[in-house]
Amino acid sequence: MFKKFKEKLSGRVFLALALSSISALALITVFIIIKGAPIIAEVGVIKFIFGMEWAPGRGEFGIFPMVIGSLTVTVGAAILGVPVGICCAVFLAEFAPSVMSNIFRPAIQLLAGIPSVVYGFWGLLFVVPAVRNYLGGPGLSILTGSVILGIMILPTVISITEVSILALPKQYKEGALALGLTHWQTIYAVMLPAAKSGIVAAVILGIGRAIGETMAVIMVLGNAVAVPESILDPVRTLTTNIGIEMGYASGEHQQALFATGIVLFIAIMLLNSFAQYITRRR
Repeated sequence: MFKKFKEKLSGRVFLALALSSISALALITVFIIIKGAPIIAEVGVIKFIFGMEWAPGRGEFGIFPMVIGSLTVTVGAAILGVPVGICCAVFLAEFAPSVMSNIFRPAIQLLAGIPSVVYGFWGLLFVVPAVRNYLGGPGLSILTGSVILGIMILPTVISITEVSILALPKQYKEGALALGLTHWQTIYAVMLPAAKSGIVAAVILGIGRAIGETMAVIMVLGNAVAVPESILDPVRTLTTNIGIEMGYASGEHQQALFATGIVLFIAIMLLNSFAQYITRRR
């Protein structure tokens, strides 16, 4: 009797903990919508998202330049970080000796624990001067932000991709080698396609990490509210706009920043949902 009561109590406790997590998400969602929805309704969804002017003092709340800034920096981070991450995962899963992999894995996981402000400080001291001296421009640019974010998404891409490769049945590799394929041909033609769902999920989660980053990109992007013409131009992302202006915003200005949070929230939720769909499908 006591054992059954104990099991029921444990189940209720875990249920309460699970509901508390969901409740926190629901409260955050409701709070952001209540704060941001009025300005979207007043300005209009199309004008708010595709408007070119962000001038809260004049009542102009167009976030399109910052949408473009977020997209360009995120795409740049994916272009720089995803191939490196996948190659590192393949090396750790298939080529690295156990001694080396035991060193590399904790080092890669350590990258995820470094505060984002440290990445931004490093980029400000080293990447920004390098871009300015060798490529031109102010140095605070899309390229600089892409490099920093590309490094920051590496732990996500590497870890999930490596797990996806290691989770494949051994028969895949053994069968391919038995048919005469080389080790590299086996990886390229058999293992990577078989682990595609996990790799896609890793890429999407890495992109979600890049979209949501704030502090590091505040320090290296230049924060210019304008549509960029090249990767050497400064931009402002949606997250940096919120981080910079929330401290002194009030009234409609504050509502517009919460509305920007709604756009970010929806984008990240869609990315995470798509990643889960891809993972579960396979």
